[in-house]
Amino acid sequence: MKITIITVVYNARQYLQYCIESVIEQDYKNIEYILIDGNSTDDSFEIAQQYKEQISILISEPDKGMYDALNKGIKMATGEIVGILNADDMLAGKDVISAVVNLFRETNTDGVYGDLNYVDKNNTQKVTRKWKSTSSNPKDLAWGWMPAHPTLYLKRSVFQTYGSYSLAFGSAADYELMLRLLYKNRIDVQYLNKLMVNMRTGGMSNRNMSQRYKAFLNDYKALKHNQVKTALLTLVLKKVRKIKQFL
Repeated sequence: MKITIITVVYNARQYLQYCIESVIEQDYKNIEYILIDGNSTDDSFEIAQQYKEQISILISEPDKGMYDALNKGIKMATGEIVGILNADDMLAGKDVISAVVNLFRETNTDGVYGDLNYVDKNNTQKVTRKWKSTSSNPKDLAWGWMPAHPTLYLKRSVFQTYGSYSLAFGSAADYELMLRLLYKNRIDVQYLNKLMVNMRTGGMSNRNMSQRYKAFLNDYKALKHNQVKTALLTLVLKKVRKIKQFL
């Protein structure tokens, strides 16, 4: 079973090496690794080129942002399973992909997700939040539950059937995708009880109050688009669920 991992990069020179090495050090070897650089102005692409023998597809060109670049990667993917790894994140162990593939084989599911740690951007040994997920059902998304997007691996056929990331929802493109797949279309997903990703703090939707407000509006738009009738309540519960993630 071939698995495609997509990393998109824009000016991430400080952390990119650790991201790449966490992929190429996996004990599961049938990995197609696609790295798309958005025409970085730092030396991110030059760093990636140092690993060109281990990267299946490596390109650098302008794009319309992270989700546009991810869509490019999804179109190029040839693996049966597709996952995303952000340029400043890392797979949490060398056996993560083996565990993901094993669960796909055992269950014949459409998707797999697991646990995530938020770590200090300068000290990855310092955990600031723990996103411990659970087995769930589609209705739980209306109650504020959602899987950690960086841990979500999907059959490529899911994207072919239901589409990829919509650029109409800004920073909530990943949330809208999960609502569309898990809530609206009820694809089957299975929880992998395993720490899968270490994610450095400081996402693009949480930098200041203005961006947080835009993220809130985008989340609301995504909920309404996918016919979640309790959209405002869902957003409140989504925030409440985060409280227990802090140490």
